[in-house]
Amino acid sequence: MDRKTNTLKQLLLLLLLPSLVSLYSCQPTEKETPNNTATSERVMWYKKPAEYFEETLVLGNGKMGASVFGGLNADMIYLNDATLWSGEPVDPNMNPDAHKYIPAIREALFSENYKLADSLYRNVQGEFSESYAPLGTMYLKFDHASEPTSYHRELDLGEAVSKVTYEVDGVKYTREYFISNPDQVMVIKLNSSKEGALDFAVNFDSQLKYEITAAEKIMEANGYAPYHAEPSYRGDMPNAVMFDENRGTRFTTSFEIKSTDGEVSETDSSLVLKGGTEAIVYVSIATSFNGFDKNPATEGKDNKSISENQLIKASAKSFDDLKSNHLNDYQKFYNRLTIDLGESEVPDLPTDERLLRYADGKEDRGLEELYFQYGRYLLIASSRTEGVPANLQGIWNPYMRPPWSSNYTTNINVEENYWMAETANLSEMHQPLLKFVENLAVTGNATAREFYGVERGWALAHNSDIWAMTNPVGDFGQGDPVWANWVMGGTWISTHMWEHYTFTQDIDFLKEHGYPALKGAAEFSLDWLVKDKEGKLVTAPGTSPENLYITSEGYTGATLYGSTSDLAMIRECFEQTIKASEVLGVDEEFRAEMKQALADMHPYKVGKKGNLQEWYYDWEDQDPKHRHQSQLFGLYPGHHISPDKTPELAAASRKTLEIKGDETTGWSKGWRINLWARLWDGNRAYKMYRELLNYVDPDQKETTRPRTGGTYPNLFDAHPPFQIDGNFGGSAAVIEMLVQSSEEEIRLLPALPDAWSTGSVSGVCARGGFEVAMTWENMKVTSLTLKSIKAAKTKLIYGDQTKEVSLEAGQEMQVEL
Repeated sequence: MDRKTNTLKQLLLLLLLPSLVSLYSCQPTEKETPNNTATSERVMWYKKPAEYFEETLVLGNGKMGASVFGGLNADMIYLNDATLWSGEPVDPNMNPDAHKYIPAIREALFSENYKLADSLYRNVQGEFSESYAPLGTMYLKFDHASEPTSYHRELDLGEAVSKVTYEVDGVKYTREYFISNPDQVMVIKLNSSKEGALDFAVNFDSQLKYEITAAEKIMEANGYAPYHAEPSYRGDMPNAVMFDENRGTRFTTSFEIKSTDGEVSETDSSLVLKGGTEAIVYVSIATSFNGFDKNPATEGKDNKSISENQLIKASAKSFDDLKSNHLNDYQKFYNRLTIDLGESEVPDLPTDERLLRYADGKEDRGLEELYFQYGRYLLIASSRTEGVPANLQGIWNPYMRPPWSSNYTTNINVEENYWMAETANLSEMHQPLLKFVENLAVTGNATAREFYGVERGWALAHNSDIWAMTNPVGDFGQGDPVWANWVMGGTWISTHMWEHYTFTQDIDFLKEHGYPALKGAAEFSLDWLVKDKEGKLVTAPGTSPENLYITSEGYTGATLYGSTSDLAMIRECFEQTIKASEVLGVDEEFRAEMKQALADMHPYKVGKKGNLQEWYYDWEDQDPKHRHQSQLFGLYPGHHISPDKTPELAAASRKTLEIKGDETTGWSKGWRINLWARLWDGNRAYKMYRELLNYVDPDQKETTRPRTGGTYPNLFDAHPPFQIDGNFGGSAAVIEMLVQSSEEEIRLLPALPDAWSTGSVSGVCARGGFEVAMTWENMKVTSLTLKSIKAAKTKLIYGDQTKEVSLEAGQEMQVEL
């Protein structure tokens, strides 16, 4: 029977009230503020507990996520699992007549009847994606007789460990939290400085359907997610969240308290410790998700058994052993890359106050480094589950209907999550996305046939989810084509396969995984292209993600032929697939087909304003400052536009960015920083990097500060609301300012801003299988070391200098410039 939660929620509110009241009575004095943390590039710290989700300190092992509030009389911890989503495997035949409309849409387009094309295109839509679900909330309830003082809350990025300390009546209380990947549990160590002074209870609640039991000092929650959840942007509607006890992904959460003293007991819905000095709380999570194509209710994993076994194994180990396992695992990734962007004098302030100070124009190199490393931390914490990449919120979500379903939005957002995976020396974290691409190729083959009438290859539209959904969304005609009917998701996301190869030089990966996915995306693109009136190949129909044009006759629309962004993505996909086929020595005829298509494609056009045209014709934008800049794909993340190889197109790209301006959403700002870096304009890139760190209030109230992107107190990116892609895009941009590369060359300090005139970096990865370490002073490189995965050559470019370098496999070489 489902638990009735009203009484419990009322009780929890009563428990939380003292904690909220005490927020304003537990501020540490200057003497009590810990030393040597404010200017660290790896420690985030705060003087009070979190009140909002965007103030929490987040932990993750790549599958299990926790958002820790660090409360006093009651600590809330939001729990998530990367594999807990609404929904079930997709039905590829949901709209079998969709492809029949494609010829009529093309006819309307080439007759310049864009209104009719927009109307007809609505028939080429299917279901919305499913949503990433919140597992539940864990509570730690304490019985403190007096108001706490000397409060301190922190997250050490170098250890992926969070801590809370405070005092009550002379007793110091400490909590230490981490989530272990090797042992697959969350571990919380609680300590009091006075013997027997530790009293607390563990409770759990969830918005999902669940039952809770407690016996033999172990508490367990078993439940299930909805089989469908409507996107939040569809507003209030009947049956927005649908549950069925025989459908949906199952979950189990297991809790245990261990203590060397005190008494552990349980009620029917809680675990309790009385009179302890030190205790360890273990939390284990498992779901029945068994793959994108398996029904989680009838073909799922045994979540209950998995969760219980994880708990048994972990609780048999000491805290020190668990922490050692965790650190050894985590630090082998985090410690690969170090960065120093110079020094600046900064008062000893908590992170939220540092953000406010920085937003007021003060220098803080340590904060800039902290934000960069936080992006790397988030990727390690959210992307270690096969076939389940980090979503719009990583793995941290408290909402039943989260913003934009916390899904995989494929017209920029999920790809942006992984821009730094290879460059920031976290190639293993790229694997969940790469496996996901292979899943998409399976469902996308049916989408190509059913929705677009294309027999070869695979396609992906605007959204996806854990079930590898690839169809265009819109609920069968209710969606606006400006976002619902975009076609190029597979063409874009497949390029990550080639990118992985260029960094790792893993020929087996390319042969077995990368090339098949690339080839399928290229096959679809070849068959989707048609000839325009001039005999050039274009897409028809197409759109430019989420932007609208105004024709010379005054019609405002979305559907057109020859979208610049469509053709840019196809160019990049073809070029990469050609290179991959050459490396593997396969498919010569297919390679020739792609080369001919590249030669026959409608070319880039420069508009009357000097901008790179977004549309086939030189039309006006409905919103000239639109957040998407998809027509610049070839500049970044693509590689076929650059200042040295295509100066005219690079200049037009610059003009496009100037017209759009710098004020935009968080993820878009992250993209624009990378674009400015690729234009080798370090000072403009740095200006926008600073703006990315503009403080945004978590209460969502209007303030005098910009509301178009920025950073929340816990360094989460503010789209707004929270989206993690801005964090990842911002971190990627730091590397693009310092090192850029292709398969043949490495460019050093291509967009170094004046503000970073002195610094160092080590562990940055470059295409061709290289690792770079360098220092610079007064804007000049003073030392450079290269490592190589295999025997390889590259051309170093530094300012006006070029130098050919050859390394043996595994060689490390100091290079004189």
